[in-house]
Amino acid sequence: MPPASSFYRAIYSEIEEVGWEYLISLRDDLSSLSFRVLDTKGKAHIMDIELPKNYPKFAPSVTADVPFVCELKWSENSRLKDVVHQFSEEFWSTMDDIDRALLVVDPSQQSHAASFRQIGLGNDCYLLLSINANDPRSLPECRFFGPDNIVDSMIKNWRKNIKRWTRDKSFPENLANILETSLPGPPDANKDDRQIDCGICYAQCLPVDDELGGMSGSAPDYTCDNPNCSRAFHSLCLRDWLRSITTTRQSFDVLFGNCPYCSEPVAVKVNNSE
Repeated sequence: MPPASSFYRAIYSEIEEVGWEYLISLRDDLSSLSFRVLDTKGKAHIMDIELPKNYPKFAPSVTADVPFVCELKWSENSRLKDVVHQFSEEFWSTMDDIDRALLVVDPSQQSHAASFRQIGLGNDCYLLLSINANDPRSLPECRFFGPDNIVDSMIKNWRKNIKRWTRDKSFPENLANILETSLPGPPDANKDDRQIDCGICYAQCLPVDDELGGMSGSAPDYTCDNPNCSRAFHSLCLRDWLRSITTTRQSFDVLFGNCPYCSEPVAVKVNNSE
């Protein structure tokens, strides 16, 4: 038996509170839906929500890219926005701090659903970290690998300085403080020499075409203002993309919408000839 029309109206109202722009998928019978959630670093994560038949009397079930089961605080008066707001971001933030500041081995293979990282310490020495997903700012479990003389020194410093670990410092800062050494960061060689691709057409330059006028053959000329995103676009590509989104607004000769990567506000001018 399909849900009553009042159930559809109620769920649509709750989606509106979260924001339709964050909705990724919605099953026809409204039994499940997926939202795109942004963490404090501006990175997007997928939250899948299953609605029980007796929703909202009973809480929905939630899965996401975290290595633990999400336990919700729920009452009959709770709504979908409460699910999104309750979702813990501290674990994601901690893993991002590690990935951005330290030399992570095989960073492309790492997932936000994994609570461990292998860190390069230099001199063929490595540290395997296991982060407590329910308390990510706490002291992690660790295991050292490498030449015996270097590993012995690292373990000695770890045991001696273990009480220096504090919650008011970042994860990388705590590690460096305990190990009494500066830790190598991620490789960024030739970073400034890399060509920047457009985040929409994935090309460095637009085609050389007389119909494009002054933009013919041009490189990306628009950058998202969110420092955690800073994705580059051809303004032409961004303009066409915004026009395909129903939530985009236009005021005079400017289109207003959201970045396709981080959902922060973006604005791009429309050519007077259009």
